[in-house]
Amino acid sequence: MATHLHFDCFSGISGDMTLGALVDAGLPFKDLVRGLALLRIEGFRLTRKRVERGALTATKVDVLVEKGFRAPLTLAQIKRILLKSGLPPAVKEKSQAVFDVLAHAEGKAHGVEPSHVHFHEVGVIDSFVDVVGGVLGIHLLGVQRVTASAINVGSGTLMSAHGSLPVPGPAVAALAVGLPIYAGGPERELATPTGVALVRTLATEFGRLPHMQVRRVGYGAGTADPAHWPNVLRVFVGEEPAAVGSLETIVELQTNIDDLNPQVYETVFDRVFAAGAVDATLAPVTMKKGRPGNVLSVLAPQEKVEAVLAVLFADTTALGVRTHEVQRRVLPRRFVPVQVHGHEVSIKVADSQPGRSKAAPEYEDCKRIAEQSGRPVKDILEEAMQAYRRTAGHAKKEKGSR
Repeated sequence: MATHLHFDCFSGISGDMTLGALVDAGLPFKDLVRGLALLRIEGFRLTRKRVERGALTATKVDVLVEKGFRAPLTLAQIKRILLKSGLPPAVKEKSQAVFDVLAHAEGKAHGVEPSHVHFHEVGVIDSFVDVVGGVLGIHLLGVQRVTASAINVGSGTLMSAHGSLPVPGPAVAALAVGLPIYAGGPERELATPTGVALVRTLATEFGRLPHMQVRRVGYGAGTADPAHWPNVLRVFVGEEPAAVGSLETIVELQTNIDDLNPQVYETVFDRVFAAGAVDATLAPVTMKKGRPGNVLSVLAPQEKVEAVLAVLFADTTALGVRTHEVQRRVLPRRFVPVQVHGHEVSIKVADSQPGRSKAAPEYEDCKRIAEQSGRPVKDILEEAMQAYRRTAGHAKKEKGSR
């Protein structure tokens, strides 16, 4: 059972909200304080208290600054602090990744290279500790998977050193590229660069609350307390049942076609796969007015959807394509080469559970050998499997003799 944490960002997210939510969800405050002492920097201390935010009670964690850094930090300085710290390697690595993401966004916002960014926000101790504390807290809770909802970034305007800016500000807008966001609630900034950088780096999926057995729920309060609005970050911590294969989000594209020359479908399939599709099927259906037709379905990663759509609109008679995100479970797979009559055939092997697997030869390899040798392709397929079984059996004997 893997420990799973889900960020519910219905009122945005910030660094202090993250710390508060983790403590509220069961992270021992003393462990967080003790862990942050491994940064080996001075000038801050942590406090916590219970507060009301709208109709909810939440934990507010504050980083009280007693002595800040003299100047904003650069990415190189942050890296040196993390490397010299006594933090666990995984926490160092993830914290550095958050700062890399922040630097890239700040660089885009201000038109400079990430290496030249001076972190005015995290250059003071409180925001620096928010980042490292958030990563450390998730590590201390033993979380193995992080997901998040769409992020409420707020609306209206905010005041900066450069004057009035629209919400979300430039850095949050840059960080939000590719993430699901929306605006709701009071007209104010709800998501900060630190908070969005944390969730962008740590979360592997964004969407609705996934299937999990919830053990604890935590509420972390933001500094602002708008009237009649619960300005908190909510986290769910629990376990997800051990599952076979990995879960991934993919896009399904479908279109109904009743007026395309059937000979064209071979080219359509070749081109959607070349555009990045991972699967494609054609199913006969009866359409309006009793006309026979086909439903063309294609699965593609999000980043390949536009390329696949271009093929469907250019190479078929489709005038519209339905798209929606779906989840699929995928078994881990690998390829094992075997020799058949002096030619190499790749065997696709998928592990269904420890000690058990399923295997199949790559058809194109066998087809090529059949064409070159003049032998039936079914014989080549069978011989490839026999060669794989011999290879797998030999590997098991080798492992058993060690």
